[in-house]
Amino acid sequence: MADLVPQLDTVANAAGAYADAAREAVRARVAKGGKIDRRAVDREQHVVHGLAWVATYAETLREVRDWARALTEQGAFGETEQLLAKLLASEYAAQLAGGLPMTQVEIIRPSDFGVEAPTASLAITQDEKTRLAVLLRDGRGRATLENTGLDADFEMIRDQFRKFADAEVMPHAHGWHMRDELIPLEILQQMGELGVFGLTIPEEFGGSGLGKTAMCVVSEELSRGYIGVGSLGTRSEIAAELILTGGTDEQKAYWLPKIATAEILPTAVFTEPNTGSDLGSLRARAVQQGEDYVVTGNKTWITHAARADVMTLLVRTDPATDNFSGLSMLLAEKQRGDDANPFPTPGMSGGEIEVLGYRGMKEYEIGFDGFRVPQANLLGGVEGQGFKQLMATFESARIQTAARAVGVAQSALELGLQYALERKQFGAEIFEFPRVANKLVMMAAEIMAARQITYFAARRKDSGKRCDVEAGMAKLLAARVAWAAADNALQIHGGNGFALEYPISRVLCDARILNIFEGAGEIQAQVIGRRLLEEGAN
Repeated sequence: MADLVPQLDTVANAAGAYADAAREAVRARVAKGGKIDRRAVDREQHVVHGLAWVATYAETLREVRDWARALTEQGAFGETEQLLAKLLASEYAAQLAGGLPMTQVEIIRPSDFGVEAPTASLAITQDEKTRLAVLLRDGRGRATLENTGLDADFEMIRDQFRKFADAEVMPHAHGWHMRDELIPLEILQQMGELGVFGLTIPEEFGGSGLGKTAMCVVSEELSRGYIGVGSLGTRSEIAAELILTGGTDEQKAYWLPKIATAEILPTAVFTEPNTGSDLGSLRARAVQQGEDYVVTGNKTWITHAARADVMTLLVRTDPATDNFSGLSMLLAEKQRGDDANPFPTPGMSGGEIEVLGYRGMKEYEIGFDGFRVPQANLLGGVEGQGFKQLMATFESARIQTAARAVGVAQSALELGLQYALERKQFGAEIFEFPRVANKLVMMAAEIMAARQITYFAARRKDSGKRCDVEAGMAKLLAARVAWAAADNALQIHGGNGFALEYPISRVLCDARILNIFEGAGEIQAQVIGRRLLEEGAN
């Protein structure tokens, strides 16, 4: 396969040309007077979102090509890596030409845009898939991690957190899920000692200052062990990013060291009943009384709320507004609660929302009635900046969510492979049947691709470049990859996969949330599509 990189280049270039043609075709439908018409974008959602998916595939194919080229230059583009790249490029090129599944029931085709289908293709044989399955078996599912393209320092970080997940998380994760228990505080303490909560906080504030690529590696490995553990750092990441980008010098000096050492646990309190992604319509209000803000209103879908010590609380401080402009962010301290008394703080009440998966931190709804926050805890010290401050965190949050999705997908692959090698039917391991092996190798190829586009977004963020589109693409693809991997791994388990005692049942439930939080797939595609259409518009 010495000529594979040029073939990958041909496929990636054809995908890019198709994405460009689709963008121009969609722009012609939604632009008026050289500007994008929002109503037209909503009316043409199918092709706008289809454009987002096509562009995501094109970017993914470019990242896989670049990964392959870099490994070739290092002499590390081995048989496993070549077959993974070939399978991914073959499948994605075929989908671009024949129909790309945005969901199981929504397909985007070239004819929807009214453009020619890309003609570049790359064929892979069943023998090659079978050979890849053997290589996957020999590596026990970890062949996708042999050459990720990261340098040795990142791989040392991966090894450290893989060992932690294997020893401290995986043996207990299913029990925590089944009993709907909070992850033990001892685990949080160990994670704090390992530097998880201060990973991207600058050293001057007690963190490690390692950047978003390191965050991806750590999030992957912890989420492979259990998504709840992998997500414990998310709230600290969001809070730290809010304070770093929007806080006063005094707020940075006070809060960031406490977050970095896990002395305090933050939670993000943004969503309200009946608002979802429409943050501009938030109604919870904060009114100044003396030196305090008094908060009244309701919030929902608050992760790890009971045990948190501080809330990044988005409220409306200007009652005359009904849009983003009147929103402010408060750093609202609270007492740590527990299962028996989740919200002991005066002015707060609420309870747990029972959920299918993602249980280790629990979800809550909260009511505020006379809840007081010192005026000094207004993030940045200026009202009306809340939405702008929150938007500054979206890139990092979506990159981290993509990394969590890659970790969940890796967990599903390893569970599916293990079961396929242990389960015997008709006198053979079910791994020997091509329909089983083909599922496993496609999981591996998509995990490799999702990992590459996630690292790409992280590198852009680390270099100070705008990466809202790239972060959105990584999250969009990785969430679908995680669900597909979990679904197919459960299928490999057959009836046993439907039994609660098997961990794959938990992984399936956990995977499902990834296409909903941090921007539902439809919202994510809308954001990506609009940004692509706005680029270069007159």
